[in-house]
Amino acid sequence: MVNTTIPVTKWNIQVTEAKDIAPAIAKAFYIARTGRPGPVLVDITKNAQNEIIETPEYRKCESIRTYKPKPSLQLDQVEAAAKLINAAKKPYILAGQGILLSDATQELIAFSEKTGIPVASTLLGLGGIPTNHPNYVGFLGMHGNYGPNINTNECDLIIALGMRFDDRVTGNVSKYAKQAKVVHVEIDKAEIHKIVKADVAVHADVKEALQALIKKCDQNNHQEWMDSFTKLNNIEYEKVIKEEFSPSGPSGILTMGEVINQLSLQTNGEAIVVTDVGQHQMTTSRYYKYKSPRTNVTSGGAGTMGFALPAAMGAKLGIPQKQVVAVIGDGGYQMTIQELGTIMQYKIPVKILVLNNNFLGMVRQWQQLFHEKRYSFTEMANPDFVKIAEAYSIPARKVEKREDLQGAIKEMLEATTPYFLEAVVGKEDCVFPMVPAGAGVAEVLLEAPKK
Repeated sequence: MVNTTIPVTKWNIQVTEAKDIAPAIAKAFYIARTGRPGPVLVDITKNAQNEIIETPEYRKCESIRTYKPKPSLQLDQVEAAAKLINAAKKPYILAGQGILLSDATQELIAFSEKTGIPVASTLLGLGGIPTNHPNYVGFLGMHGNYGPNINTNECDLIIALGMRFDDRVTGNVSKYAKQAKVVHVEIDKAEIHKIVKADVAVHADVKEALQALIKKCDQNNHQEWMDSFTKLNNIEYEKVIKEEFSPSGPSGILTMGEVINQLSLQTNGEAIVVTDVGQHQMTTSRYYKYKSPRTNVTSGGAGTMGFALPAAMGAKLGIPQKQVVAVIGDGGYQMTIQELGTIMQYKIPVKILVLNNNFLGMVRQWQQLFHEKRYSFTEMANPDFVKIAEAYSIPARKVEKREDLQGAIKEMLEATTPYFLEAVVGKEDCVFPMVPAGAGVAEVLLEAPKK
């Protein structure tokens, strides 16, 4: 087990004696939480588990001689970054999960407000700046907002804060922001220059780096540049969002966008929203109006279907006073549906919202748009989800009509118990905008390509 997990953990250890368990656990928590957070493994052998010893004293680990998780801030790097920022005409902040992990939300807001620089967020960075902040211009990436994608290739300076230039953000790297200089603030040295070469690399904790940059950077205003995002996002609203929120067609079938918009309105953007992987995840990331840090919990990186239900249970147990809503697709939901038994047994009042299109929707979208609807193993013959929830003593409801949506979400949110709501949405609806595979971010599509 230790050898198997070496490539995917920050640290692991096998404990063979009971006396070593407490120190190993203390060290594991310290390594997992410091620097760039990550997974650790403590493998406790059976003989160590069965051994009887006096109760050991648990001492919190606060340092390890050979482990230096936090690099020292280099002021020459900060000054070089500030020089580029002060000279830029079209600077652009890309805010990643590092903002949240470093608790740097207030520093990000202060930096953006002082410099007048627009801020876009990665998937895992959502909530790092409130979505209603005037300097927030949208969500980056393959299914991100139109303005942030187009203007990536129009800016003259990218300021990447606690993000790793994931391929969902960059699209085709050979077409990515070739006109721009890059300032990359990152705690993990391995991520610097890995995908996008930085003109100035600030190897530091992003909170400390921003505190220093706020002092070094000039008061500025980039209103004309900011307005360009507004114009582009208005195009997206007219071509995509308006129809998502208020469908004009005769079908009467719910869209994912209007379901998430209604959830956002009724929770005022203040719930902890946990998403799985797929179309529902991208739709939620686009349309839920996050107001606070750490309210977006989603499966990034490996993109693990089945993540949302157990993750939502953990979020509710961790912060019981907060409304926690798991938004899940019909495919991913069935991968961990057995956790309804845990919810029933421990009476965890988590809310479950399944967007059911009877497809593995994200794969189906690719098959529909780029493979002439040659659907291969993506259509789902689903069970009666309401009956399954009720079998676990969880109140449940299915909504199919637009006029019932608002009341159904209200009923779910007001429940003091666990609650399951199934929203039946369009079978072949697609999530736009979309950056196709191999395309650059400026080649983002607002509709299906013409044949």
